[in-house]
Amino acid sequence: MRNVHLSTRVSTALLAALLLLTQAGVADAHIVSARLGDFYAAALHPLLTLQDIVLWGALGVLAGSLGAARGRWLVVIFPLGLCAGLGLAITMNLAPPPPVVDAATILGLGLLLATALRLPLAVLGLVAFGLGLMRGAANAGELVPQTDLLLYVAGLATAGYVVITLVMALTLIFRRPDTEPVSHWRGIAVRAAGGWVAAVGLMMAGLSLAA
Repeated sequence: MRNVHLSTRVSTALLAALLLLTQAGVADAHIVSARLGDFYAAALHPLLTLQDIVLWGALGVLAGSLGAARGRWLVVIFPLGLCAGLGLAITMNLAPPPPVVDAATILGLGLLLATALRLPLAVLGLVAFGLGLMRGAANAGELVPQTDLLLYVAGLATAGYVVITLVMALTLIFRRPDTEPVSHWRGIAVRAAGGWVAAVGLMMAGLSLAA
């Protein structure tokens, strides 16, 4: 009798598990049909591209090394540049920038970090917006006719906001630019990281020109 009850309970548990799995499948299909996948695709694609990882990270470090008063503007300017670049690429059918342009931009950002130049806020904003334009246009290459443009733009802008904010905040915590001079070992470490970024850009430029 006890075995019968145990078998009944096991069968009930299995049936409940199957029902839950079925409901999970329906929920997932509902999310896909709502095209939220375009949002996640736009947000994740830059994190899987070497140029975006290096450029976005270097820009965030540059913003953090200049202090919170200047760097916080990039939290707004850079995502706006991404949206503008994506929009221009769609409306004007612009081609993504060639690899040598990405390499030159990485080299330039690396040199700015390595030399610890105190860029004026207007120049820093132009650099961030120009970089956003370039990388927004590059990410437009992933669009297909079925893509929900509103969700794709929102995903790309959200990724830019999150990456710049997090990298800038971590750099501010590490670098302490408002209290420690650039000659402090923390400032030297940031400058050394800029040298590595510049080296990456130089290698990419050499490979692109050789190709």
